Amino acid sequence: MPIEPPGESLVNRFLFASVIIAVLTTSSVRADEVAPGILRTPDERFVGLENYPWPPNYEQIGPYRVHYLDVGRRDADPVLLIHGEPTWSYLFRKMIPILTAAGHRVIAPDLVGFGKSDKPVDEARYSYQMQVDTMLELVRRLDLDGVTFFGQDWGGLIGLRLVTAEPERFARVVVSNTGLPSAEGLQGWIGYPMFKLAVWWEGEITLEELRTDLTFPRWVAYSYHVDELPVGELMRFMGGDDAVSDAYSAPFPDRRYKAGAQIMPYLVPSQLRENAEAWKVLEAWDKPFLCAFTDSDPISAGGERIFLERVPGAQNVKIRNAGHFVQEDAGERLARIIDAFIAGEPVD
Repeated sequence: MPIEPPGESLVNRFLFASVIIAVLTTSSVRADEVAPGILRTPDERFVGLENYPWPPNYEQIGPYRVHYLDVGRRDADPVLLIHGEPTWSYLFRKMIPILTAAGHRVIAPDLVGFGKSDKPVDEARYSYQMQVDTMLELVRRLDLDGVTFFGQDWGGLIGLRLVTAEPERFARVVVSNTGLPSAEGLQGWIGYPMFKLAVWWEGEITLEELRTDLTFPRWVAYSYHVDELPVGELMRFMGGDDAVSDAYSAPFPDRRYKAGAQIMPYLVPSQLRENAEAWKVLEAWDKPFLCAFTDSDPISAGGERIFLERVPGAQNVKIRNAGHFVQEDAGERLARIIDAFIAGEPVD
């Protein structure tokens, strides 16, 4: 039924029009801006995702609502899975059923700026330390103990800092296609400025150019300079199908949501001195530590060597026929490896 303005006077008509405009204007403010400069992806973006049936859990940590999965036996020692970028906990959908069927509790958070977690629109609000602090606070809130940690890509960079900050919480570590860049002395101070200069020197790179020669420096240059990171297309390029591409695009309705995905590669060597301190803990590590790198990752190829050289007793297994996102290419195999590693069985 159409709404009729009350009365016939110009004043009444004007007041009525003003109210309608105010209501329409208020209604047009995006509901997913939960605080100034902080976006929250609408829930409907995640409806019907294939093989991702788990209910969400949330913790308010500082200004951000952080999402995490918590599935499996609550009385079991937890397996903490931390993703990298531009992915989110959806990345672990092939691993979680195997780990929970084996009796494990699985915790899989979304980093700030990714998945169902809140997303600052200003790139300046993202930092390596912020991600570490947020994930460490989540571990403390959940009071995790006896943890098996797995991290790949940024998941390793962040998660290893959790391990070394509170090593008493962690029983063992598994890393894949990741690193912990560090430097002391003068190099620790100038390493990051020199890296930023190298990114500037590399300049803008098209996606087609990246496809022909995918290296870490070129990936950083591409993600830093591109106007809007095509997350779905990138995941398709890395081996995913259309359904996977859509799922990785789901957290990002438009470019405003992608600040974290675009800036995080640029931050990889931003804490060289802090990571050097973390390495001191790893060099004295006396618990199980496993490298499970793949054979076809152009970004982190050979990265396991530094862990095998510096972490006492570190073991190594090579995952064949898998690229950078081992969870996509060999998630089931990786989950079985982690289960065997927890049980103290041989891994291969």
